[in-house]
Amino acid sequence: MTTQSSSHHVFILMGVSGSGKSVVANQVSHQLNTAFLDGDFLHPRANILKMAEGHPLDDNDRQPWLQALNDAAFAMQRTQAISIIVCSALKKRYRDILRQGNDNLRFIYLKGDFDTIESRLKARKGHFFKPQMLVTQFATLEEPGADEPDVLTVDINHSVDEVVAATVAAIGKAINKG
Repeated sequence: MTTQSSSHHVFILMGVSGSGKSVVANQVSHQLNTAFLDGDFLHPRANILKMAEGHPLDDNDRQPWLQALNDAAFAMQRTQAISIIVCSALKKRYRDILRQGNDNLRFIYLKGDFDTIESRLKARKGHFFKPQMLVTQFATLEEPGADEPDVLTVDINHSVDEVVAATVAAIGKAINKG
């Protein structure tokens, strides 16, 4: 029995908070008529309670969450031709955990500069923006390099429609390249 189909693919939309991961994933999944999972839904109860109390998660807190996302990616690629997961995946070791046993997994890095993302976060309706959170996100971010050829980069310094179109194109190119 095969564990996954070579024609099935999972794409993790990654980037700092405010880079548009959820908005882009939602629109891309709608256009491609495919599965979409917000990775935050898989946080264990302890993580949710810790964050609700205003405490940041550490790598030990993230370990079971990343494993749950890894398992979700494995399950999704067994049943969907294309699946999309939203996960910040800020550190290379987080991306490595997500890759384990998921040969058909790729990342799409929604890349933007601090000023662009800060202005978008400030403009969000009904969202209290904490500038320090964005500073922390950028400090934590380990940008993918040449040693991560499974990471595709989409520049977010465009309209949402253009970012969505670029993401759909990146997915199409990755799938056709095999």
